[in-house]
Amino acid sequence: MSTLRTRLLFLVFLFPLYSELATASVQDSAESGFTIEHSVTLPVTRAVAWAAVVGDIGRWWNGEHTVSGDAANLYISAVPMGCFCERLGENGGLVHLMVTFVNPGVILRLTGGLGPLGLMGVSGNMTLEFEDLGDDPGQSTITLRYAVGGYRAEGLDELAEPVDAVLGEQLERLVDYVEAL
Repeated sequence: MSTLRTRLLFLVFLFPLYSELATASVQDSAESGFTIEHSVTLPVTRAVAWAAVVGDIGRWWNGEHTVSGDAANLYISAVPMGCFCERLGENGGLVHLMVTFVNPGVILRLTGGLGPLGLMGVSGNMTLEFEDLGDDPGQSTITLRYAVGGYRAEGLDELAEPVDAVLGEQLERLVDYVEAL
């Protein structure tokens, strides 16, 4: 079995185990879908936060949540029909999510099934909103909302907490990254 296929299978079976790490940001969940939301405060302006998300994703995303095992292979092309993609070498690659809306420094909307969700009959809409804090011009917030719906024989409700945990971890890593800038 190829290394890439082994990694994909590992992610599919490991993904549900993250439910133990879940945070309380699942907004709703049902057999047909779920919505999660996270909001973090960053010690940088929204312009710097935007640059870190769009330009430096490979520096803060956890490589354990990639197909290649190396977050440096991730990139975001923040233009309509661009993508949150991963290089796999030898001209190979993977589209994790498609960019469907961009207001630079303000909103980035991505569509698709992230990670193992991409192997299921589901789709999602992830929106990242960037906002400077009015009372402190050197701080900003990012709010991430991810609504997922579709078909999975076992239902989607049991995936809400693992997806929430994985995305929450990534935002925590982003906070750590920008704090070190």
